Amino acid sequence: MKLDLLWTVLGMLAVTYSVRVSFLGFGQRLRFPAWLQRSLHYVPAAVLTALVAPMTLAPQGALDVSLSNAYLPGVLATGLAAWWTRHTLGAIVCGFVVYAGWRWLG
Repeated sequence: MKLDLLWTVLGMLAVTYSVRVSFLGFGQRLRFPAWLQRSLHYVPAAVLTALVAPMTLAPQGALDVSLSNAYLPGVLATGLAAWWTRHTLGAIVCGFVVYAGWRWLG
């Protein structure tokens, strides 16, 4: 492992766990305003979108919105299944099935 990669991983580890441990020190005294609590509910969806969107729209490093891009129907099926059923795991399985089927047919 390269030394700069090791330092990066250790730095991310230190930042992540220092933030998590800080909440143990604050205990029940830490209160966020209502507007901030409401907005924090959207953070997981925003992070997931930021991770998935580049891979979906540019799987080879360039924009690809053609029918040969199997990620697009998989992600669309996952989104529709999640919206319709409200079951996260079922939506993910549905997306994988559509993705695999698209790859197999293509």
